[in-house]
Parts: sequence; structure tokens; C-alpha cells
Amino acid sequence: MPRAGACVSSARGRSGLTCPAGWHGSELLLRLRLGAENGVPEVGSETRAPGHGADRDNGREMRARRGQRKAITNSVDYLVLEAVFSSALAGVFALTARRGRTGAAGISRAELPVLALATFALADVLAKERISTWLREPFVVESADHRPLEPAGRGMRRAVGELLTCTRCAGTWSALGLVGLRTAFPLTGQVTINVLALTGANDILQAGFRGLTELSNVAASQLSPTPAAGLRAR
Repeated sequence: MPRAGACVSSARGRSGLTCPAGWHGSELLLRLRLGAENGVPEVGSETRAPGHGADRDNGREMRARRGQRKAITNSVDYLVLEAVFSSALAGVFALTARRGRTGAAGISRAELPVLALATFALADVLAKERISTWLREPFVVESADHRPLEPAGRGMRRAVGELLTCTRCAGTWSALGLVGLRTAFPLTGQVTINVLALTGANDILQAGFRGLTELSNVAASQLSPTPAAGLRAR
């Protein structure tokens, strides 16, 4: 498509260039003049797609955040944690195999639900409860009432803080610790697992009881008449 300048030249009588179909020179000059007064870009001028500048700014911000994360933690920090976990898991495998050769019974399927409740309770205590403040404090920034807010520091310190503020991560390590305790010291491990399982069941029952209480209160407030309605009924 010919540019605006070409159409203007044709409108002035210069040969060699023609306007688009239906565009006369006077009409084009009028449109260009109105467009300049209203701040509209000229015909043929380069325009940016909407949001182009915002997309560029967002991309710059994302790159800055990635650089900040790289400065705070390093992949080596997570690699060390994974190496520690893998080594502990390998130790539990070796201990289980050795006890199996001596005829000792391992963890049965019937124990898994109890072990799951115990893992849930232990992870919740480690990641959320105030009683574990002493354990989280070197790695986690906490509020005035000792509630975890965010990981603290840099490097390995921050990586451990991220682990302690993630209930799923803490649950994975808790499961490994409980299984290892149950395998190495069957009686002690069983007692510990039972206590934690009862704690987890109590948490679930208490949460369910609070939910039912709130639902009953809401239903009662909806069914009971307002004071104004009671006066009108009288």
C-alpha cells in the first residue's frame, strides 16, 4: 500500500504514484490534517501493538526477580538438601534389609494409616506451631506471636527456611524420620507414632467440630427473626 506521502504527491499533480482506491487528494489531506490535530498517527506511520511496552516491562521485572532469587539461593543449596535426604533414605533401606535378614517384621500395610496421621501431626508442629519456634527461628522470620512469615537469610539458611515453612516438604522429611525410627527402634517408634497419630486425629476432629459449630450458628442466625420483625408481629 502506498504511503501517505505518495498519496499527497499524487494529489498535488505529481506523476508516478497513485492514491488507494476511493481516496482523493483533497480528502486525504483533510484526513491527515484532522489526524494531526487529534493526535492520531499519520497513515503509514509505525505503531506499536497495545500492551507492547507493558509486556517489555513485565519481562524485565521477571528477569530481575529471577536474578534476585539466584542471588538469594543457589541450586547447590537444594542439591545438598536432596543429598542429605537421599543418604538418610538409603540408610533406612539398608537398615530394613538387615533387620529383614534377622527375621524382624517390617512396617505392615495396616500401620500406614496410623503412620500417615502421625506424619501429618509432626509436619504441622514443625511448620506452624509455636512450640517449634526454637527450631525455626534461625531459618525463618516470624511474627510477634511466633507465627512463621517467610524464610530468612540467604543460601543454605534460606533453603532450610523454605523447607520448614512448607508443610508438604516438612511432611516428607517427617515421614522419613518416623519410618527410620520405627525401623531402628520398633517399640519406641510405635509408641511415638501412636501418640502423634492421636494428635493428628484430634486436630482433624477439632477442625470438623469448629466447622459444624460455625455452620449451626449461621443457620440459627438465618432462622431466628430480627428484633424489628418480632415487634411487628406483636
